[in-house]
Amino acid sequence: MLSLTTVMINSEDPSALSAFYTKVLGKPGWDEGGYVGWQAGGGTLMIGPHSEVKGPNEMPGRIMINFETQDVKGEFDRLEALGATVQQEPYQPGPAGGEMWLATLADPDGNYFQLASPMPAQ
Repeated sequence: MLSLTTVMINSEDPSALSAFYTKVLGKPGWDEGGYVGWQAGGGTLMIGPHSEVKGPNEMPGRIMINFETQDVKGEFDRLEALGATVQQEPYQPGPAGGEMWLATLADPDGNYFQLASPMPAQ
């Protein structure tokens, strides 16, 4: 069985993207050789340079990073104030709403990320 450990976002301007995620996640645990990383729950988010990445993400909906939080609305307000671009304000998915909350924002490179409340027990 495979275990997902790290999501890496490559950027033409990794220093700007790293500055944004430092505001979002706090001081990085890794900063070496142009690569910056944060432990976020059970996974790691890494930012780094890549010679083939230019400009903003042209297909930001293809992959989304989810950050789990008990306070989707509060984190949404905090991240919007930090400069994240709002794609979808907090909402409750599903036909009856339910207990779960989601919100979608974009980082300075246009990559989408979501805030999600913990999944209710099944």
